[in-house]
Amino acid sequence: MADTIIKIDLSKSPYENEKVHNRWHPDIPMAAMVKPGDDFIVECHDWTGGQIHNDDSAADVRDVDLTQVHFLSGPVGVEGAEPGDLLVVDILDIGTFEESQWGFNGFFSKQNGGGFLTEHFPEAQKSIWDFNGMFTKSRHIPGVEFAGLIHPGLIGCLPSKAMLDEWNGREKALYDTDPERVPALATLPHADTAHMGKLGGDAKARAAAEGARTVPPREHGGNCDIKDLSRGAKVYFPVYVKDGGLSVGDLHFSQGDGEITFCGAIEMAGWIHLRVNLIKDGMAKYAIKNPIFKPSPITPKYDDYLIFEGISVDEEGKQHYLDVHIAYRQAVLNAIEYLKKFGYSGAQAYSLLGCAPVQGHISGVVDIPNACATLWLPTDIFEFDIKPNADGPTSMVQGGVDLPLAKDE
Repeated sequence: MADTIIKIDLSKSPYENEKVHNRWHPDIPMAAMVKPGDDFIVECHDWTGGQIHNDDSAADVRDVDLTQVHFLSGPVGVEGAEPGDLLVVDILDIGTFEESQWGFNGFFSKQNGGGFLTEHFPEAQKSIWDFNGMFTKSRHIPGVEFAGLIHPGLIGCLPSKAMLDEWNGREKALYDTDPERVPALATLPHADTAHMGKLGGDAKARAAAEGARTVPPREHGGNCDIKDLSRGAKVYFPVYVKDGGLSVGDLHFSQGDGEITFCGAIEMAGWIHLRVNLIKDGMAKYAIKNPIFKPSPITPKYDDYLIFEGISVDEEGKQHYLDVHIAYRQAVLNAIEYLKKFGYSGAQAYSLLGCAPVQGHISGVVDIPNACATLWLPTDIFEFDIKPNADGPTSMVQGGVDLPLAKDE
């Protein structure tokens, strides 16, 4: 049996655990050390650190403190890792805690984080998902059940000081172009809620003042939210500091491509079993700037889809030039409108598309002026037929309750 080198207690605040942190900074001490070839288990809080509850109120999603997230387990140091190496991470297994067989999906209020479709869904809502082995279903979204593809939404290595300064500089420059924007253009350092692991005293204060927030993905990996990084996947991470400093968290039971509601996966607490190795000087050998990976050989078998197209013409009819963001928005909105014909509310459809095993594809980027993006919705997750037919859609959604809504106050 592999050793559990980082343990958590769901009844306690993550701030009480010195092997957890919520900022990126090269001065955060290693929480544990391993050797190349070692395998080990790391336990993880849900990304909010227990701020969201298994109930029928969305007040917790509305009021969540996003300056605290993400709570990551680590950093784990690997003996012999040096800047320029590649850290090879095998994801051997991932699972839920026996005492926590549920997860959540949510829309953040536009006033507090927003999301992909925040103009359409500006108020906080959430859905709760119960786990039954490898399957999940929700009392808030009836008529669907699907297999999970459990994965870490966030995994990466510590940045060097030069890389940290680069991140903070470029993100501050973007933020300054429209500092009053809601939601903000970037999440800047925020010392008040920083948790820096074992770091304390003046050193902690200095690092907290410049520690990078964990919200976006960056060159080191981080919050990439790639659903295919599941059990059996292999990731090659650039190493930027001595010992590497691997951290992981934000575990997802399931997620659609894009994690479109922002809190868009089925978020959960749990554990992950990893193995590490090194490729010396691997960054130069393979011209690696961002991580690369091999996907899991074990995925839920869904091979019948309805595919929704979108082009780079926005909701107001404005033409954009090869804009894949706009095109994917339109594909999502088209899928939501379709699902509403079967009795789902817009919120139920949006939540489902965020957390079910939906595929998103950039299908065309050369035919000016319209990019084409597609959303692939697996039909077998539904308990009724959603394919078009000559008789038209029949509402088959029975029972359940709509997503809890919390209005801004």
